[in-house]
Amino acid sequence: MKPSPRPSDAPGSLPRRRFLHATAAVGAFTVLQPVTVFGAPANTRVALGLIGCGGRGTWIADLFVKTGRYHLAACADYFPDRVQAVGEKHGIEPARRYSGLAGYRRLLESPVDAVVIETPPYFHPGQCAAAVEAGKHVFVAKPVAVDVPGCRSIAESGRRATEKRRVFLVDFQTRAHPLFREALARIRQGDLGKLVMVEAHYPWSGGGREAPPASREEQLRRWYHVKALSGDFIVEQAIHALDLATWVIDADPVRALGLGGQRLRPPGSIWDHFAVTFDFANGVPLAFSCIQTIPEMRDEITCRAYGSEGYFFGDYFGQVWIRGNEPFPGGPVGNLYTDGAVANILEFHQAITEGRFDNPTVAPSVRSNLTAVLGREAAYRSGELTLADLLRAGDRLEFDTTGLRE
Repeated sequence: MKPSPRPSDAPGSLPRRRFLHATAAVGAFTVLQPVTVFGAPANTRVALGLIGCGGRGTWIADLFVKTGRYHLAACADYFPDRVQAVGEKHGIEPARRYSGLAGYRRLLESPVDAVVIETPPYFHPGQCAAAVEAGKHVFVAKPVAVDVPGCRSIAESGRRATEKRRVFLVDFQTRAHPLFREALARIRQGDLGKLVMVEAHYPWSGGGREAPPASREEQLRRWYHVKALSGDFIVEQAIHALDLATWVIDADPVRALGLGGQRLRPPGSIWDHFAVTFDFANGVPLAFSCIQTIPEMRDEITCRAYGSEGYFFGDYFGQVWIRGNEPFPGGPVGNLYTDGAVANILEFHQAITEGRFDNPTVAPSVRSNLTAVLGREAAYRSGELTLADLLRAGDRLEFDTTGLRE
């Protein structure tokens, strides 16, 4: 069974664990001092703090440790049971296992060089900003935010990270894969000719049809079905397809015309389908759709781009190629869910030790995130919405934390 980039705490979400080979032995690495010095030797182990110990957080912590380039020194999550499980598994000192809403702040006060943020997307902007101000390198899961204010905050955190000489990396696996990188380089050099239109599609049979639980603590556990916490599935999950499409188009969206709804999920939950047409600043249209919970539906994260001289195809679970006047045979993607994450983990370490703080993943991630938010809000309106109007309104999704443990 192929792994799927599923929400970290959805039922059955834990992906197949397959690690890249040829990673160095842990004993060959030395641990950084509490304050990271850039330009450190390539065999330096980075002291790491994990913020978010749910399904994906515990999975990706294993990937970091197995590279031999990181030492998991601290962890934080709202739920004590999750923190204790990760702490016991990785031998983290009990005093450096933090729980509650403010647990991540106590982790940031501890001597770690970098943090991995794997919490519900609603919390990413605030936690990233706090981590950068605390002088930590940041590795954060997609999506970076659930709304316009959050996207603006991430853009500012990326700028501040560069200013403070810290690494800030957003973990989109597609952008880390050599075949996708080569295909996009060829598109940039003109192998497709003039770009005419793009299609992107993300069906998934999973996701569940249940309503979110009533209590706030249980909503934190099953956050995927809570709009404020996940941003709805067009933002939390289908952003994989939109990120690839905006990478190809390489322009800001101007407007979106959207439809969608809840034909399968109950009121109060996230939607189960979206169909959105986008218009971009360079005049290229994007036809996008995503749907969930249909039995026996094949997982796809596909993008097709049509140019005057050729045709690009990319599938997260399949192949990448270009056909036309300048063909690129491409090939199979393999286990992108794991391999892409490991590639980003290794590049994160390389950027830290080499002192590279240009942080190139931030701007495209903010762009694709705003594109997803624009599509969601247009669909909620069952009509047209411009990016200018979306930015002008600056609406914020709110999750009430009253009564939750600090």
